[in-house]
Amino acid sequence: MRLGCRLLPTPAVAMAAFPARSRRTRGVALLPVVAVALLFLAAAPGCAAARRSKKSYKAIFSFGDSLSDAGNLIVNGTPQALTTARAPYGMTFFGKPTGRCSNGRLVVDFLAEHFGLPLPPPSQAHNTDFKKGANFAITGATALEYSFFKAHGIDQRIWNTGSINTQIGWLQNMKPSLCKSEKECRDYFSKSLFVVGEFGGNDYNAPLFSGVPFSDVKTYVPLVAKAIANGVEKLIELGATDLLVPGVLPIGCFPLYLTLYNTSKKSDYNARTGCLRRYNRLAYHHNRELKQQLDELQKKYPKTKIMYGDYFKAAMQFVVNPGKFGKLFFPRAYHKTSQKLVSAQLCKLAVALEDKAATTSTLRKSATTECPGLMEYER
Repeated sequence: MRLGCRLLPTPAVAMAAFPARSRRTRGVALLPVVAVALLFLAAAPGCAAARRSKKSYKAIFSFGDSLSDAGNLIVNGTPQALTTARAPYGMTFFGKPTGRCSNGRLVVDFLAEHFGLPLPPPSQAHNTDFKKGANFAITGATALEYSFFKAHGIDQRIWNTGSINTQIGWLQNMKPSLCKSEKECRDYFSKSLFVVGEFGGNDYNAPLFSGVPFSDVKTYVPLVAKAIANGVEKLIELGATDLLVPGVLPIGCFPLYLTLYNTSKKSDYNARTGCLRRYNRLAYHHNRELKQQLDELQKKYPKTKIMYGDYFKAAMQFVVNPGKFGKLFFPRAYHKTSQKLVSAQLCKLAVALEDKAATTSTLRKSATTECPGLMEYER
């Protein structure tokens, strides 16, 4: 097993990720959901102003893991061995695979469109103009350094070393091509939006899937949150003033977690959602710790705007009110303990959900598509 692509690319696909509230599904068209709304769900003190603001940006710089990777893994790896380099990835918007763990666009892509900017290209791309932004995210990335996982004997679950610090290093290497003087660079970055994450998912997947006791994994939370906050501070020191920092998703609702950690104890599941309580509590604990770290940074740098992106709350809307976002045909398996329907093959459903061309036959055919890294939840 290895950590792999997390495939929930857009809010449309996100709906399919969680336990359904009904045993019946019908194939009706999905209404598009604007991912940019995630930016405004919750934030540090600066978010209220962001909701009202019509501020424009010169560029968007994105960091993170497979939730944000626009192709860096393919550029750095061997495309012929990566499923994300083949259809149906990318087919509903780009018409071809782009290296995104998605059939279409990512949240950061919607953000760029919202602000009238081109989609941030992968930072490792050749012969590319990055003046209006770059995407440094890479699939499998962590907040903590590779050395941490190696020291704990779980480095086999980490299959690249693109930590948050590494990605910021890529930005620093790119800096001379973006601006000339220190003053010019600080001015340029102050007029750019920095999307820092999501980070953290792989930091918990790696130890959990390696059999590290849950109680030990909980002790990683302050370290992971601090690593993210340190990355944010480094970007502020480079001149960033507007930063969006997402939290992690409710991992206790992931079909993978529901399958791997299936239990006969009904009390282990939330009666309303069917999600595993302890793993959602881990995610909640991470997000609370991260918000505290961001609050401290906001106090330290009062002229910056540090916005917290509440991915947890956004995703739970799909769990609690799936019908609000449309209904889908996709292979399901009945979860006997939680009495909920969950997707047993979510990793194989990188399908055309962004437009109305997604037919039942397309969805069923996609169920046979091979996915790299089944052992990481596809977000």
